[in-house]
Amino acid sequence: MISLLGIPFDAASSFLRGSSDAPSRIREALGSASSNLATENGAPFEIGSNVVDLGDVEGLEHLRGEAAVEWITDAAAKALSHEHPLLALGGDHSVSWPLLRATAPKYDRLTILHFDAHPDLYADFEGDKYSHACPFARVMESFDHIELIQIGIRTMNAHCAEQVALFGVKVFDMNMLPSPAELIIDGPIYISVDMDVLDPAFAPGVSHHEPGGLSTRELISILHSIRAPNGMPANCIGADLVEYNPSRDNDGVTAMVAAKLIKELSVLLHPTH
Repeated sequence: MISLLGIPFDAASSFLRGSSDAPSRIREALGSASSNLATENGAPFEIGSNVVDLGDVEGLEHLRGEAAVEWITDAAAKALSHEHPLLALGGDHSVSWPLLRATAPKYDRLTILHFDAHPDLYADFEGDKYSHACPFARVMESFDHIELIQIGIRTMNAHCAEQVALFGVKVFDMNMLPSPAELIIDGPIYISVDMDVLDPAFAPGVSHHEPGGLSTRELISILHSIRAPNGMPANCIGADLVEYNPSRDNDGVTAMVAAKLIKELSVLLHPTH
């Protein structure tokens, strides 16, 4: 069983708003009669069977900054009290900080696999330390038992490169994607997928169009290749999918891509299936 939780929050977006509408649109795509709920390994994604939908976090409309962080952290902690892996639907990428703030203390060590066009490691962005450009700086400065691995980066600037060195982040940019051997990971794993890790040809419905990204198949293949050292499925304990912006989507194409990724992420959270 996994828990599905929507976080309709985009007040920390630096360029365009709209990702707060993503949770409802992704749920619509999951239920679309144009597809089904089978995953590529044959495991079903069934609300009420192996997935419990906790709905959306309410009361975020007028929250900003630290107040929003506290609210989302509390909601995530409540969701995690069910003792099921949590799969979260953002929202902008700022929601990963409160999600991990609730998740990380449960483990002695944790590896984060972060898929993104951007490092999201700013100390602050335009004076806002809770911006969607900053969540992994907040994570790494708050916990010393986390290893951060970033995949698909193609916008590394000087400041974020300094942050990479400061926090000891392992970065696989688009010129150096990881081999399967580099995705053998011991211990618990949290996965954060920013939809703009994909080339905009595959996912136009994002706020930041960054050409030169992954194809949908490349991303799915990387997710499928994550393994534990003994060759068994990796111990994935939670995940989020963020930065889908329905206001920029074309005919719901990106919503269907997001729904596909949610189904494949759910398999990683069900390693015994």
